[in-house]
Amino acid sequence: MMKLWKVYGLYFAWIVAVVATLGSLYFSEIKHFVPCTLCWMQRIFMYPLVIVLGIATYRQDRKIVYYTLPLSIIGGLIALWHVLIQKVDALKIMGQCKVGVPCNVDYINWLGFITIPILSLTAFCLITIFLWLARKRG
Repeated sequence: MMKLWKVYGLYFAWIVAVVATLGSLYFSEIKHFVPCTLCWMQRIFMYPLVIVLGIATYRQDRKIVYYTLPLSIIGGLIALWHVLIQKVDALKIMGQCKVGVPCNVDYINWLGFITIPILSLTAFCLITIFLWLARKRG
């Protein structure tokens, strides 16, 4: 089973990054949801993963894991902070962005708890797990 993750981990991480990027573009360009500051910051860490992981997947270059893990971890931490701002009442006041859309606005609320930051956090967590499993050992 570990062999499977080692062989296909980069591919799975790349697929998640592609889906997350296409999802963010769908919400902003088709649904016309204006991204808040924290959404933009998460995009800054997600979008390069599509290109870098795509090239690494094609070349089966597992050394890229050590360069992309920081992107996915930092992006995940930003997404976690965004989720906390949306879901924790004591932190909602901190979600008032100075310019543009407030960071505590829920454009979507599927099943009563799934918001855009939760989708982003899930994507970053999956990418981090897949990259960790795909890393080159030894």
